[in-house]
Amino acid sequence: MNPYQQKWIDLLKAANIPGWKIEPQDSNIYIEMPHVTDLKLIRDNLPSTLAAMSLDINEPHQRLKFLFHNGYENFEYVLNPNSGDLSGDS
Repeated sequence: MNPYQQKWIDLLKAANIPGWKIEPQDSNIYIEMPHVTDLKLIRDNLPSTLAAMSLDINEPHQRLKFLFHNGYENFEYVLNPNSGDLSGDS
């Protein structure tokens, strides 16, 4: 696990969100939420929430994929995308 990924995991766990399981998964971060969690609401607010949280991170920024799952649905969000992400090749 790289220091950037570890810092994000530490920040997310420090938020103490009830029912959220946050763990590394390869070079990604897997977040399992309670099945009643509204993923659309999470997805809509994620960019601004992560931007605010990122102010506490001094590690060099790296590509990081967040994998969200609520038991029924899932979605991915890539922070600091690389050229493959932006072109759809990854």
